[in-house]
Amino acid sequence: MSGKPASLAQQIIETIFLERYGPDSQEVSFTRDDLVAAAKALGAPRPKNLGDIVYSLRYRVPLPEVVQREAPPGREWAIFPGGNAVYSLRTVPFNLIEPRQGLRAIRLPDSTPGVISKYALSDEQALLARVRYNRLLDVFTGLACYHLQSHPRTSVTIANSFDGTPSSSQVEHESH
Repeated sequence: MSGKPASLAQQIIETIFLERYGPDSQEVSFTRDDLVAAAKALGAPRPKNLGDIVYSLRYRVPLPEVVQREAPPGREWAIFPGGNAVYSLRTVPFNLIEPRQGLRAIRLPDSTPGVISKYALSDEQALLARVRYNRLLDVFTGLACYHLQSHPRTSVTIANSFDGTPSSSQVEHESH
């Protein structure tokens, strides 16, 4: 992990992985209670937000090197929800998205308001704000895209949703 000390989330998932992983394992399941037990085994205080441990490892920080090394060739480990407070580490085909060679760059002016640019952090919410202000989804999909941000209280959280609707120039009008 580039010489950087492992985060508590990485240490916790590494502890669980090493405890449950076997040489032919394709999946390692765990619960929120396992996260608490692993923190305790590490001598760390009980994490305040257990969901953030899983979220961080899915979207923000890489899985520990110990976990990454055990993936079969051409595969990588990923965390998936497995039910109410249940998760699993599973191997999936390696999925690196790279731009195709030979495409030309499309330069767009940055339409992010100055106050937003000045105070935005460098997290995914700041990136989503820039995507919205610059209408990047509209430009690259050719659709008029509308953003809805919500946190409904269900077993699945949908923080950001984008709806793409063809613009009037894309809709074929029927002549009557």
